[in-house]
Amino acid sequence: MFLIQMLLPLYSNKHAHFPKELYEEVKNEVVAHFGGLTAYTQAPAKGLWQESKEHTVQDDVVIYEIMTPLLDTEWWKNYRKELEKRFMQTTLIIRAHEIKIL
Repeated sequence: MFLIQMLLPLYSNKHAHFPKELYEEVKNEVVAHFGGLTAYTQAPAKGLWQESKEHTVQDDVVIYEIMTPLLDTEWWKNYRKELEKRFMQTTLIIRAHEIKIL
C-alpha cells in the first residue's frame, strides 16, 4: 500500500490567494480516480526553504493524502506537471510512502 501526499500551496508566488474552486477541482479529480482522499485544510502547514544564504522562503500549504495499492509513477508525474501549471509553481511536491496497514 502507498500513501501519496500532495502539498498544494495556498498562495501564488505573487502572494495572491488561489481560488477555493481550484482545490475542489483537484479533490474531485483525485476522488474520481482513486475513490477517496483525506484533506488537511483547516490549519495550513508551513514550509520553509532557503533559496540562498540571505533569503528564506515560506509557503503555506494544504495537504491531500491518497492511499492506493499500486503506485503509478507515470500517472503521478503527468498529474504533478499539470498541477504545477494550475498552481503556477516551478515545482510542486507530490511524494509517496510505502506503508503497512496495522
